Amino acid sequence: MKFAKIKNSDEKIQIGKLVCVGRNYAAHAKELGNEIPTEPMLFLKTATCVIDSGENVIHPEWSDNLHHEVELVLLIGETIKNSDNESSERAIIAYAVGLDMTLRDLQNKFRSEGNPWTLAKVFDTSAVLSEFVSKKDYQFKGSERIWMNIDGKIQQESTLNNMIFSPVELVKFISSRMTLEKGDLIFTGTPEGVSRVVKGNVLEGGIDGIAGLKTEIK
Repeated sequence: MKFAKIKNSDEKIQIGKLVCVGRNYAAHAKELGNEIPTEPMLFLKTATCVIDSGENVIHPEWSDNLHHEVELVLLIGETIKNSDNESSERAIIAYAVGLDMTLRDLQNKFRSEGNPWTLAKVFDTSAVLSEFVSKKDYQFKGSERIWMNIDGKIQQESTLNNMIFSPVELVKFISSRMTLEKGDLIFTGTPEGVSRVVKGNVLEGGIDGIAGLKTEIK
């Protein structure tokens, strides 16, 4: 079992499903040659993908093109279905920064064949998490800077207000398609600047005011 750790709290919440949002920054959609979506594009990861900041990402031997994607992560604190704006906001109880690691070569291959690309996203150590900061301890602005460095050099940098769909809009949409439960995580999408990483690279990412994380590719 994997748990979400909340800063300044002894509570650990068991992680359920990881609902991930693709193409939620227009510049990122464009850099990969994709259309800008008119509604959230979703895929799933499993809790077995999760590691904590400070642990290592293990580069799968069956891929030659591992990419990083730094993201705002939402922690859901109650069961909701078909939520409105108010209940969607209430359901978000904490925020973190995460890395959605992606096997880009496999993703492109599966897409070209018309097949699902689950195996490009779901593998051990493919979801790196910082600790969460509770709403009680942090007033979310929606304009925070999000960034990621590789070996000390900035690679991704944007602000959260560049997201096409806001956190509340995402929770509302997702809950209209599937039930969200306590412990579910929402990875809200990555800004432009994704790139290949190799063994030995040290990745550091963060969202100003919220959290930071660090991992090494092994």
